[in-house]
Amino acid sequence: MDRAALADFLRRRREALQPEDVGLPSGARRRAPGLRREEVASLAVMSTDYYTRLEQRRGPQPSRQMLASLARALRLTGDERDYLFLTAGHDAPAPVAAAAHVAPALLRVLDRLEDTPALILSNLGETLVQNRMAQALLGDRSGYTGLARSEVYRWFTDPSARRHYPEGDHERQSRAQVANLRAAYGALGARSRAGELVRALRGASAEFAELWDRHEVAKRFEDHKTLLHPELGAIELDCQVLFTEDQSQALLVLTAARGTEGDEKLRLLAVLGQQRFGDAELTSG
Repeated sequence: MDRAALADFLRRRREALQPEDVGLPSGARRRAPGLRREEVASLAVMSTDYYTRLEQRRGPQPSRQMLASLARALRLTGDERDYLFLTAGHDAPAPVAAAAHVAPALLRVLDRLEDTPALILSNLGETLVQNRMAQALLGDRSGYTGLARSEVYRWFTDPSARRHYPEGDHERQSRAQVANLRAAYGALGARSRAGELVRALRGASAEFAELWDRHEVAKRFEDHKTLLHPELGAIELDCQVLFTEDQSQALLVLTAARGTEGDEKLRLLAVLGQQRFGDAELTSG
């Protein structure tokens, strides 16, 4: 671990970012350039003291998980992320782990979306990051581990994963989930994580096995969705998708035309979400 190089790199990257680059309000005029240390710490879900010690060349060696959080918070490119890991005394992430590194370009768009649900997914249906509106609509998806991180795995193994969709849409959604995984499987190969998902699901779900054998392939998401919310009921939304150049990640944005019932429910969802997150912060404090 090169403490000096790590500290200087973190400081330089922090100073190069502006609050609006990460979805934070600019606020009053700042005495120093870039983000504050406490802002980076909050984005990386770590204590300000821990992050400060890293910048002061006296912190402990960060774990790989902590470095991944820092790479995301500082909006690092793939090359910058690898440099961060190497400077901290770790090998650069393996291809599977690197694929979970959120594309900075998508993050910059997500950071600017405050009034509508938006989330970034991997090509395996793993939620890499979601904004507060998406959490309020779909629940917090950050706690899943292993194969359950993939939405397609949960869809076929956990009945509760279907609660956000009307029962009449389940068959169509099942086909879409399998077709998306088939596209990823074709791109990544049988020995990839996509192949691991396929093998696990063929053994766990007869429905998946039957759909998999149809060989339907599609990366495209539905343009229109009806989603169920426990308090607001059915919400009709349009779905726009922005892919990275290699199509390994996608930003999903859920919107409703102004003046529609869906638009009104999104406004209510924003209020409910603020209340729910505020209560959570009070509880955790």
